[in-house]
Amino acid sequence: MNSAVSTDEEHSEDSHGDDHDHGLSDVGYIKIALILAVLTAVEVATYFWDFGVLEVPSLLILMVVKFQIVVSYFMHLKFDSKVFSYLFITGVILAMLVFAAMGTSMVFWQNPSGCDLSAFC
Repeated sequence: MNSAVSTDEEHSEDSHGDDHDHGLSDVGYIKIALILAVLTAVEVATYFWDFGVLEVPSLLILMVVKFQIVVSYFMHLKFDSKVFSYLFITGVILAMLVFAAMGTSMVFWQNPSGCDLSAFC
């Protein structure tokens, strides 16, 4: 009876490693964390140094790059089926469209006679 238990344990340990062998190693996750830390440092640097007209575009680009890294590696979308990536991207696009629609409604649809920007100044 003891030998049957040990073979079942060995079998479950072997199959466990095969079933969950996706993602990065610990070193890989540390590298990703360091990359994210450097990108965050660049974002914080925009507060202390004047980037001029490139400030907002650079922050938006850094935001998108960091978002893509986090979603790909920490949410494992890079290693899963592409169906999950398509579903996630569809949801993000839908959320951005709803956000844009709500943003325009606050500016263009408040005053029936036209946009009154003096309320925002």
